[in-house]
Amino acid sequence: MNHKTILLVEDDYLDVTSVKRSLSKLNIDHELHIAHNGVDALALLNGNSPDGTKVKPDIIILDLNMPKMNGMEFLGIIKNYYSLKNIKVFVMTTSSEEYDRAAVENLGITGYILKPLDFEKSRDSTASSTHQLMSELLS
Repeated sequence: MNHKTILLVEDDYLDVTSVKRSLSKLNIDHELHIAHNGVDALALLNGNSPDGTKVKPDIIILDLNMPKMNGMEFLGIIKNYYSLKNIKVFVMTTSSEEYDRAAVENLGITGYILKPLDFEKSRDSTASSTHQLMSELLS
């Protein structure tokens, strides 16, 4: 398994904990950076975070509903940056609304995952976005 960098953009503490726990259970020890909204995520990507950290993620796991800057606004911005537009982005959300899914798919996401995220149940589901994310994490 190649070492990868993941940027988790999620404002809910329980969802952050769930993702961390799932990665740990599967012995996935990729570098994980957490931003609690789109503004903080952009700061990490640009090296403008309070501690000067600059992140070059292989994968972004993105919530849609967040304060300051939501996931759709964040996607719209990063897809206009040449250096960021090819990062694999998986949207992780509670929204099963077709218009939300269509809107983010038009912005070029890699996958759309409904919360709660359960990596372990996805191992047998070859057609799901969760399985696709698992494949990316394990490759």
